Amino acid sequence: MKFDLSETQQMLQKTARQFLTNECPIAGVRKLMEGDSAHDSGLYRKMVEQGWTGLIFAEEYGGMALGMVELAATFEQMGRALLPGAFYSTVALAGSLIHTVGNHEQKAKWLRPICEGAALATAALVEDTGEWDPATWSASATVGEGGYRINGRKMFVPDAAVADFIVVAAHCAGELALFVVPKDAAGLTIRPLKALDLTRKLYEVSFENVITAEDARLRSGTAALEYALDIATVALSAEMAGGMQRVLELTVEYAKTRKQFDQPIGKFQAVQHLCADMFLWSESSRSAVYFAAYALENLLTEASSAVSVAKVYAGDAYREVGNRAIQVHGGMGFTWENDVHLYYRRAKDSENALGDTRHHRERLARLIIDAA
Repeated sequence: MKFDLSETQQMLQKTARQFLTNECPIAGVRKLMEGDSAHDSGLYRKMVEQGWTGLIFAEEYGGMALGMVELAATFEQMGRALLPGAFYSTVALAGSLIHTVGNHEQKAKWLRPICEGAALATAALVEDTGEWDPATWSASATVGEGGYRINGRKMFVPDAAVADFIVVAAHCAGELALFVVPKDAAGLTIRPLKALDLTRKLYEVSFENVITAEDARLRSGTAALEYALDIATVALSAEMAGGMQRVLELTVEYAKTRKQFDQPIGKFQAVQHLCADMFLWSESSRSAVYFAAYALENLLTEASSAVSVAKVYAGDAYREVGNRAIQVHGGMGFTWENDVHLYYRRAKDSENALGDTRHHRERLARLIIDAA
């Protein structure tokens, strides 16, 4: 069995790295994160031209119909570049939800604009507790005149300020359902939150008697929701793996040039051990991510378990890689001018997004019990 990317997948990965190196340098990331949204419409348009906004979506909606491995390969490079803005929330999160639970008319209405780059989107799911278990979500939707009336408050919604529409989860008549709500809907309020990762802005989104049309209700059910979130989790975990690789590169470069006692600190065994640990975590995370992508694409029975394993491992590993990197850099690692702390911020934010390690370990335990 071949455990490597195909020639086409390697070309996609190489192209993505070259593109992001040229179009998304770290100086540009720093400039964008100082803004209100951290989103660059010009950069986003260039990614649309690459076809990335329709990477895994069907051709009939303007997509490229590629697979989960291609998704992981692309997001890995985005994580390496610390890509800011609304690409993840639009494509991996909202796009995957609509792609998975929408009917043909709904996909034509909302997924096609995503693929064509005509719309930005996000998903409003978790609430005050920060729990990713749908049973803990309390937002509600009731049938009203002309559609549905939605009430509730969602927290930690990425890129809500620049989204053209929001996919919101709410309980309706005893079922968990998803609704597509335009950002300018009456009764919808968006408020910025303070977040550790300055490149991915988070928001509180409140729904007070927000009315949405009947055709804005996507298919109900937690199974479809879980599958869509698994796609988003693979993308996020791939981002984390790419970020780890870049942190390791920065740390090794520093260890080769920083001198102590007239010797590069990279010659000291203690520093070498720290870098070796970082390499092990980085490569192991990458392996877990690509297996999860392969399992999800091929609908293997262990796909859900593989996704949770990848998220758990990458969540722990990215944090530890950041810890070791700052330790090697010493006091320099904590300074604003050093790029390592930007990746560390992304690591901490990504560790909690789409379920922290506790959530996914509990999910793994349930999957093992159910399979027994």
